[in-house]
Amino acid sequence: MELDPLVLSRMQFAFVVSFHAIFPVFTIGLASYIALLHGLFYKTENPAWERLAVFWTKVFAVVFGMGVVSGIVMSFQFGTNWSNFSQAAANFLGPVLSYEVVTAFFLEAGFLGVLLFGRGKVPQGVHLFAAIMVALGTFISTFWILSANSWMHTPAGVEFSDNSFYVVSWMEAIFNPSFPYRFGHMALASFITGGFVVAGVSAWYLLQGRDVDANKRALSMCLWLLLFLTPAQALMGDFHGLNTLEHQPTKVAAMEGNWETAQGVPLLLFALPDQAAQENRLEIGIPRLASLILTHDLDGEVPGLNEVSVEQQPPVALVFWAFRVMVGLGFVMIAVALAGLVLRRGGRVYEHRGYLQLLRLMSVTPFIAVLAGWIVTESGRAPWLVYGMMSHAEGLTPSLTGGMALFTLIGYAAVYAVVFYAGVYYLTRVVRNGMLPKDEERLIDEVERPKRPWSATHIPFDDDPAPAQRS
Repeated sequence: MELDPLVLSRMQFAFVVSFHAIFPVFTIGLASYIALLHGLFYKTENPAWERLAVFWTKVFAVVFGMGVVSGIVMSFQFGTNWSNFSQAAANFLGPVLSYEVVTAFFLEAGFLGVLLFGRGKVPQGVHLFAAIMVALGTFISTFWILSANSWMHTPAGVEFSDNSFYVVSWMEAIFNPSFPYRFGHMALASFITGGFVVAGVSAWYLLQGRDVDANKRALSMCLWLLLFLTPAQALMGDFHGLNTLEHQPTKVAAMEGNWETAQGVPLLLFALPDQAAQENRLEIGIPRLASLILTHDLDGEVPGLNEVSVEQQPPVALVFWAFRVMVGLGFVMIAVALAGLVLRRGGRVYEHRGYLQLLRLMSVTPFIAVLAGWIVTESGRAPWLVYGMMSHAEGLTPSLTGGMALFTLIGYAAVYAVVFYAGVYYLTRVVRNGMLPKDEERLIDEVERPKRPWSATHIPFDDDPAPAQRS
């Protein structure tokens, strides 16, 4: 069987991006939460806020490290697998990605050291400032990365000639048509992901009766956050969908499983898209609802996949079902947040074991929703690398063979499996051990000065000597 380097390269990039994406979407929201905890401790001097901040900083350090390791590979792939695209888009992507490193990554890395190792060694205000700068750095990084990604979906401010993109307006290129909606959608997803993870871990501690006061505070904060942000995400998703309809109608047609341009299109709850036959099988839908959602008119016209040739259609079944997974989980999150509001009466939200168990399960759903959303976004763009201007085939490295692409794909999968196992193992131990008593944390901080980057996450495990013995 002949190996197709294009298919394998797309599989490789999809695997690497999907693996990497689950870490930033968590750390962006968690960094802001940590900064808020430090701010509350600075203002109130309540030790519960400090203990929460110290614990979640340990979690952040592990996840941030995994994100850095998994993200380094992506930049190499532009040169190894997509050299034609890298050369063509260098005038725009080169400066934008370097701005991300200079303005965001350096900021995060510099102040992360103060955040991890500075407790008790720098003034409390400086420690708070470091936490704020780390949180700010995550958002600046998101700004540049999503600007570059959005430009590939809705290219603007450039001219294409001699197989190269030339920037004619930096403002139009950076703030391209889909960028504001994509940035808002991702920012909300990050806060929601962080909120559900913190809520899930706090619920687990409450089920065990551990650190009840601190975890009640954490759970309450997260449920208030989710109560407002989950509906806001649905609204932002609607805005993003309308923007996609304007600039990428074929992607929307695939999301809706709509083959023929028509008016009064139903919203399909279930269907089996058959791309070979250019039709759906076993359709179950709500009449005219897709037209109402997309055009705000029951008789509005929705574009069909027949507007383009079969070669220019994305993988419809994949986009169709990934979109429904994302939206379905979004509605589940809204329902869980509303249930928390109902259970607040009489403090039942902290004692209802069924609801606390549900929150534990919900801690993984935002990651699934984010991955489903990325599948919709990136697969729905196919076959375009830069929408309407450069295809995947045109951006591929000419000398790349199928064997070379398969070798690197297997290599990345093996290495990432080790990284993921090690990270999850260490993260699980951190979470299981939980927060130390405040006096013991202070003792450790006074007698131990971390000397290795991840040593800031250290807490004594069951087989470790006592802090006094280690000193």
